[in-house]
Amino acid sequence: MKIAFSPCPNDTFIFHALVHGLIPGTPEFEVTYADIDRTNGWASAGNGGDIMKISYAALPWVLDKYALLPCGGALGRGCGPLVLTKGNSEQLGDPASLSGRRVAVPSERSTAYLLFRLWAAQHVPGGVGEIIVMPFDKIMPAVQDGSIDAGLVIHEARFTYKSYGLQLMADLGNWWEEDTGLPIPLGAIIADRSLDLASISGWIKQSVEYAWAHPEASAEYVLSHAQEMSPEVTKAHINLYVNEYSADLGEDGYAAITALLSRAADEELVPAIDPAALRI
Repeated sequence: MKIAFSPCPNDTFIFHALVHGLIPGTPEFEVTYADIDRTNGWASAGNGGDIMKISYAALPWVLDKYALLPCGGALGRGCGPLVLTKGNSEQLGDPASLSGRRVAVPSERSTAYLLFRLWAAQHVPGGVGEIIVMPFDKIMPAVQDGSIDAGLVIHEARFTYKSYGLQLMADLGNWWEEDTGLPIPLGAIIADRSLDLASISGWIKQSVEYAWAHPEASAEYVLSHAQEMSPEVTKAHINLYVNEYSADLGEDGYAAITALLSRAADEELVPAIDPAALRI
């Protein structure tokens, strides 16, 4: 069975047991490690394999072929994407300074970019200028060297951006939570609808529970894919992104996903979906 997820610590922590044959009754998995922009594209093209991690923002384009699974993804509080700049003190905290500027984002169909577009519609008069898509790990260096004016960052960047001399303009997760009272949906786990979705969901939930029960078992595997992160940053990353919603989206999780995609559809940023299609 083919599975694709990122090399980030939350994904490798969650899927370690599953892809290493530690969950009884599972098939052998062929793993592809890829950033979210690539998996979003594969899912949209319908050729990404059996199970994938994608952005919640990409779901409306793929729900005909792939089902959202109720576990294994990234959804929570205090874990949203950040808007970073290298601006002077007068610019900090003033979203209007982004008007007409060049902003880097990790994917045109990422949840981070969808949130950014919803936020910018309220806070950036006239809109930003050029949007540049680049791998998430290249964004902070590009802001640092001035090749772009601001960057939309995800993952461990919230722990490391100060080391690049960058400043926080906006925490889009905090904005979303204050505006809606709901957690922020980031990364979704999907599976081909032709498969046994109940069994796959059960395997992934068991893998999450195994990871929590035996954190030492995945330590070497997680660090080997952690893109030179320190053990401390890796641990902080896991603690932030692997939470109750990783084991089960629950009603709050589905409400958050529905709210995000409904707002985006109202702004004609994504196709409208039937909320019932989110459940298996």
